[in-house]
Amino acid sequence: MKIQGKMFIWLSAFLLVVAVVYGVWSKEPAGTTALFLAFGLSIMVGFYLGFTARRVDVGPQDNKEADVADDAGEVGFFSPHSWQPLGLGLGAAVAFLAVAVGWWLMYFAAPLILLSLWGWVFEYYRGENRTQ
Repeated sequence: MKIQGKMFIWLSAFLLVVAVVYGVWSKEPAGTTALFLAFGLSIMVGFYLGFTARRVDVGPQDNKEADVADDAGEVGFFSPHSWQPLGLGLGAAVAFLAVAVGWWLMYFAAPLILLSLWGWVFEYYRGENRTQ
């Protein structure tokens, strides 16, 4: 994590220089604001990675002598299948359509979003996936 933290810190320094130069030369507020926001985001990520690297053990990515196989192993648990994101996406699509067509469509979007979100949160508390 130390390497990634340093990379983001260097990226944030570069973005700060680019934002200042772009702001002075172009005098365009939208692009300058976007570059300063990108600087802020990269400095936050870099600080988090650097701060976390001090608290955890050295990983294989920080060891110059490490092989690719040193980083092998279980990454985490990933859901093999779920229909809930489809319902959530459809609900979000209807909600965004409500902005363009009419706010009355929110009456159809809100229950679809809430039901899909409820189903996604409690997916592993019932049914065949209960034991996972």
